[in-house]
Amino acid sequence: MQTPGEFELSRRGMLAGSAASVAAATLVPAEAAAGARPAATPPPTAQVAFEVNGTTRTLDLDTRTSLLDALREHLHLTGTKKGCDHGQCGACTVIVDGRRINSCLTLAVMHDGDRITTIEGLGTPGDMHAMQQAFVDHDGYQCGYCTPGQICSAVAVLDEIKAGVPSHVTADLTARPKVTAMELRERMSGNICRCGAYSNIIDAITDVAGVKA
Repeated sequence: MQTPGEFELSRRGMLAGSAASVAAATLVPAEAAAGARPAATPPPTAQVAFEVNGTTRTLDLDTRTSLLDALREHLHLTGTKKGCDHGQCGACTVIVDGRRINSCLTLAVMHDGDRITTIEGLGTPGDMHAMQQAFVDHDGYQCGYCTPGQICSAVAVLDEIKAGVPSHVTADLTARPKVTAMELRERMSGNICRCGAYSNIIDAITDVAGVKA
């Protein structure tokens, strides 16, 4: 008859043997699965050519690349900022064929043949665009992170008003919109400034427009 000590050793041996059997049984299928796994295929790419700040640029891109990443990572135009990456802050605003867009929400391959203007294409430190100078004069930038998107949007806003495009706050849809504080706040509402320099930004835009809001 087995003693309690002998029974305990026998039970432990059985458990150890079972664990070894399970490990051996699972190892072979895992190794087989690893050997059968197909090699990773490269992502699909496409050639895209567009005019950026007056220069034609041609890139071979992963078709999933956003316009924002194409500008920043491939063309090294880092003035355009990546903020929320969800189209909610406006830091990535650029001008495409005369219209402002959130570059994080659109694919680069969708803009083949388009004309794109980033903050670098508006002016240089030695020859600033009027809107850039106005932002400096009215302290509309503060920390400066959102400023490139703000300026690109502000330039497009004045073009929209000049072209007679109404906004949600335009009272008379049959008349040309006016440059007012209310119009500018509505049109610039997609560009968030964490520093809260909104009043200075409005002053800068009205300065360029040559009116008092």
